[in-house]
Amino acid sequence: MANEAGKPEFWESAFEEKQEMWGFEPSKSALLTRDFFVEKSLKNILIPGIGYGRNAQIFKESGITVTGIEISKTAIEMAEKHYGTDMVIHHGSVTDMPFDQNQYDGIFCYALIHLLDSSEREKLIRDCYDQLSDDGYMVFTVISKAAHTYGQGKHISKDRYEIFDGVQMFFYDEESIKSEFSKAGLFEITSINESQPFFLIKCHKN
Repeated sequence: MANEAGKPEFWESAFEEKQEMWGFEPSKSALLTRDFFVEKSLKNILIPGIGYGRNAQIFKESGITVTGIEISKTAIEMAEKHYGTDMVIHHGSVTDMPFDQNQYDGIFCYALIHLLDSSEREKLIRDCYDQLSDDGYMVFTVISKAAHTYGQGKHISKDRYEIFDGVQMFFYDEESIKSEFSKAGLFEITSINESQPFFLIKCHKN
């Protein structure tokens, strides 16, 4: 079965049915990343998979210009309703990056890359790295093999399972993080507990 989470219809119906399904509070990862980006004096960032903007607002409030990419038109309309229309959000899938030729000094990608297959993950990391300006930073939040859903559902490939409704997830450990991110300036891996056990991955382009 195809990975439904990579299709616009999947997210369109999810946002239409569940609306603000994650509430309005930013994730712990977003707060940590905001503090890190502020500390590094970053001014313009890209958020692939921006959703309805709950993780974007805290960056804007810190004086950072945010550009987003979002597959769901409904989510984009929700972001504009809740957070204003001063944020550029490209409508499309992250697998079709780049959407502009801009260089960003920061990229924050939350709980998205683990929904992609191996070639899509590799392309996303490369595309993000290519859009980082020199001395820029990118931060990814990914699900860990410590999650209770690891090993549940239909086995697709190594560490990848279809857990529900056609959602296929790749579960990371430190070894797979190093394998996928080492060429992209990987310098820090941190375990973090949110709704599930995640890793916060930091990369630096220098």
